[in-house]
Amino acid sequence: MSAPDDNHTSADNPGHAADADTHTSADNPGHAADADTHTTADNPGHAADADTHTTADTDNPGHAAGTDNPRAADAPAPTVSRPPAALTVVGFVALGLLALPVVGLVQRAPWSSLPTLLGESDVLDALRVSLVVSLFAAGACVVLGLPLALVLARRRLRFGGVVRAVVMLPMVLPPVVAGTALLFALGRRGLVGQWLDSWFGVSLPFTTAGAVVAAAFVALPFFVVTVEAALRQAGDDLDEAAATLGAGAWATLLHVTLPTIRPALAAGTALAWARAVGEFGATLTFAGNFPGRTRTLPLETYLALERNPESAVAISLVLMAVALAVLVTLRDRWMPR
Repeated sequence: MSAPDDNHTSADNPGHAADADTHTSADNPGHAADADTHTTADNPGHAADADTHTTADTDNPGHAAGTDNPRAADAPAPTVSRPPAALTVVGFVALGLLALPVVGLVQRAPWSSLPTLLGESDVLDALRVSLVVSLFAAGACVVLGLPLALVLARRRLRFGGVVRAVVMLPMVLPPVVAGTALLFALGRRGLVGQWLDSWFGVSLPFTTAGAVVAAAFVALPFFVVTVEAALRQAGDDLDEAAATLGAGAWATLLHVTLPTIRPALAAGTALAWARAVGEFGATLTFAGNFPGRTRTLPLETYLALERNPESAVAISLVLMAVALAVLVTLRDRWMPR
């Protein structure tokens, strides 16, 4: 045992270390001391707090010391991978293809006479029909689409892929084909329409109700897909917990499931309504183009292109504003954060 002094070296006793102004632990790599100046040449796994710290061992680059000015190599900052320059150019060409028609429409808009054009009787009638048809179609999408979304999300169907393909079909089906299919299914001589006409005296083609059916047919998938995705993301843990507490199926649906997916319900309804407002081909083919009954804003726009192009531009601006309003309302669902 040696006595402590101002300069202490523990070369003979590697298991013992002393505090000093200057400390060297060359033979005892498992022990470290606090000092004003500290060097750990043989112990890369141990760090000491000091005003100036040097880690000489290069075999352990992943060890950092708490110092004011660390000399350890800084890790490279993460960078975002950029596409090649050629693909960037093509991407901006695609963006121009999407934005150019909108710019052209805005540039040709008769802003000074816009109130007069939108106040014409034909436009107001078409606006009224569009509101009636789109609102009833959106309501039908909620009433019919919610049970369908629950079935797709909560039940294991034997032919689930086929069912989902049928649900998605109106989204990719040409609107004129959709109207033709509705005509042969629900027309007066159609597969089901003949029985509706003979039993109940109900005829859907070329009526406002037929326009609602056509709009609901093309808009329903937007509601179902949105709500089903939300149901799958939410899972059924809360539903099972409510069932274990004695809640029935209806109580669980009304007080647990629906409040959980409330944002998705609103988003699906908005998307379905916007799609119903813009429906053209299926409505024209199945419900016709009768003023005050089935002539919606898209149909009025088509007719106005021949007799008054400025009126067509004005109506187009209204429909574009509706679409933009829906996108802004649902920006949290499609805009990356």
